[in-house]
Amino acid sequence: MTTTSDICRRSWADREAMAEAMIPLIGRLYRDNNVVVSIHGRSLINQSVISILKAHRFARQIDEVELPLAETLPILQTLAGLELGQASIDIARLNGRFHDDGAGRTLEEFLRDELSDIIGQSGKDSSGSRDVVLYGFGRIGRLLARILVEHAGGGHGLRLRAIVVRKGSERDLVKRASLLRRDSVHGPFNGTITVDPEANTITANGTLIHVIHSSDPAAIDYTQYGIEDAIVVDNTGRWRDEEGLSQHLLSKGTSRVLLTAPGRGDLKNVVHGINDSDITDDDAIVTAASCTTNAIVPVLKAVNDEYGIVHGHVETVHSFTNDQNLTDNFHSGNRRGRSAALNMVLTETGAAKAVAKALPELAGKLTGNAIRVPTPDVSMAILNLTVENGETKERVNAYLRHMSLGSSLRKQIDYVDSPEVVSTDFVGSRRAGIVDGLATICSGTNIVLYVWYDNEFGYSSQVIRVLEEMAGVHPLSFPKLS
Repeated sequence: MTTTSDICRRSWADREAMAEAMIPLIGRLYRDNNVVVSIHGRSLINQSVISILKAHRFARQIDEVELPLAETLPILQTLAGLELGQASIDIARLNGRFHDDGAGRTLEEFLRDELSDIIGQSGKDSSGSRDVVLYGFGRIGRLLARILVEHAGGGHGLRLRAIVVRKGSERDLVKRASLLRRDSVHGPFNGTITVDPEANTITANGTLIHVIHSSDPAAIDYTQYGIEDAIVVDNTGRWRDEEGLSQHLLSKGTSRVLLTAPGRGDLKNVVHGINDSDITDDDAIVTAASCTTNAIVPVLKAVNDEYGIVHGHVETVHSFTNDQNLTDNFHSGNRRGRSAALNMVLTETGAAKAVAKALPELAGKLTGNAIRVPTPDVSMAILNLTVENGETKERVNAYLRHMSLGSSLRKQIDYVDSPEVVSTDFVGSRRAGIVDGLATICSGTNIVLYVWYDNEFGYSSQVIRVLEEMAGVHPLSFPKLS
């Protein structure tokens, strides 16, 4: 007699088998075609059977039903035979479009129509490649390295060639590799890392990274490492203006600079998805603004476009950073000398003013403050906005959910309405900000939004997107927006 328990076990085993069949297909598409497969923006590259099953179940939060593996496996099998060129492909959204717009076509006919731009392009380096140097290897630098190695694929696109640090000890190379390998917040590196003390290199999943010791950004000859026309990503925050950052351009083998912090003066502060189209070939130096600016600007743009922002206040509840003291000690900044691990610390933020650099229409309309709290990662921005057109909570949430799924801001804005989520649930999020729908408050023309953001990984993902734009190697995304 077959019991309910037997049926459950058999169903699970069948789903495991389909997920196992997906892994080599996902791997070959990535290695041979530079195709990154995802489910609603969650990459499936190098994922386990359980992770793939969880990604399919996660789709319930988007489409209200679990994504059937019996439908996604045939998509992957068909994609594997189409000789695709480099691309990012969301199989959940493809599957949804096939159901909505298949119009009597077979799956292969539908996919050939949807992906016509890249079919038969396998092996063609359509977007080129670009050398990247990470100047500084702290919290953001190491996460950028992880993402760059993850995106290495067949060697096209962005190529991490070197990191530049000041030598800290005789075991500097081993310690740098160890920090890349282990992270207390983001977990272990997904792969293998080896060091070569004689060559002073780190090899991560086949990516050879030169470790260069220097404290002078203008005195390095990158060409002796085979590095040419490189974009230098300055993660130190030591230089914020054009004069300071221009020092990188004096080194041989460099051509452009990207700062992972807000820039000063006339430097362009770019929030990807908002004003990345402002980047021109003449911009030798670009800045990626701050983590908070990246988190709030996409949501602010969405709200302003639909409802019109009159004025507002931004309060950020921000995880502590290395700029603060672990225990009470002297600090040049107000309040930041008090223990970050023991206190909520009220401090200033320039994010509200910085919004105007990406969204000039909001200049002078926002104020802001920050509270640093004793958590190592994931922050929250509370947007208290007065708008021209009042709306209900339900309609505001429905609009923002749509923006997270089917708009040009879908890589920046995420949406969640779970009653149980807390900050650690968003560690590793690749979106700039996540709207917490259950916390939304609407009263007439007043809207209050709560936006979570991984101020480390989410921001690093935005930096990579800006870097791809600067390098001209941003892969095509499918399915395209309607």
